[in-house]
Amino acid sequence: MTAELVLQPYVKGLAFPESPRWHDGALWFSDFYMRCVSRATPDGRVEAVVEVPGQPSGLGWLPDGRLLVVSMNDRRLLRLDGDSLVEVADLSALAPAPCNDMLVDGQGRAYIGNFGFDLQVRAPFAATSLIMVTPDGVARVVATDMHFPNGTVLTPDGRTLIVGESYGQRLTAFDVQADGSLAHRRIWAQLHGKGVGPDGICLDAEGAIWLASPVTREVLRVHEGGEITHRIPTSDQAVACMLGGADRRTLFVATGRVLVTPEESLAQRSGMISSVCVEVPGAGAP
Repeated sequence: MTAELVLQPYVKGLAFPESPRWHDGALWFSDFYMRCVSRATPDGRVEAVVEVPGQPSGLGWLPDGRLLVVSMNDRRLLRLDGDSLVEVADLSALAPAPCNDMLVDGQGRAYIGNFGFDLQVRAPFAATSLIMVTPDGVARVVATDMHFPNGTVLTPDGRTLIVGESYGQRLTAFDVQADGSLAHRRIWAQLHGKGVGPDGICLDAEGAIWLASPVTREVLRVHEGGEITHRIPTSDQAVACMLGGADRRTLFVATGRVLVTPEESLAQRSGMISSVCVEVPGAGAP
């Protein structure tokens, strides 16, 4: 372990922030219950980008710079064309429950997870699939038997995709094939400890992964095989993290309260994004 890292507030007063992404000199994020995608400039000023009535989650960008947004509750992938959202793909036939996080690769292929069951009413667990959508809107399943596929990263060479399985308490790696298919599935790191499980994740230049663990209220830095080098406590449930800033050495951490109603989240506005400087910069995507 190295010296203790302490998070500092970056953006306060959010309902439930998710999917932070550093893009074009700003931190972009979804606020579930505000139903809005926003961006925060380096001075902490927040600008609304687009409203997503179906509740926004995963964010990414096509090679031409257009924004892709996961619309959770109606299980669609949307694209921002100018000021208007248009449907790229309807995922309702492939995703049995709300869609969530997403990674978009350099070719514009979007890898999207989904809950697999109704988390809000605490329905029984059910395994589900990881879906890939091509830029022209063709959607197909690329991995099955996923235990709540959530945060996803891609190595800098574009050859390895790593997915956090929240209910599997593990990070799972795949080889990426030329057509975007996934092969050679293996456990990248099995996480141990009661309640430790990955939500949002990001990759650094040493090949380690930072992961947000909601139940244990912390973010952890993990090497392949499971060695934990850093643990940073959070005041609320940590749901996502991202390495950004001009040198990609700022770790942004989104926190909120899982399993509260939208009305409670809007009333409390206890969601926030915090930050801390780290030694190793971010790498790969997102």
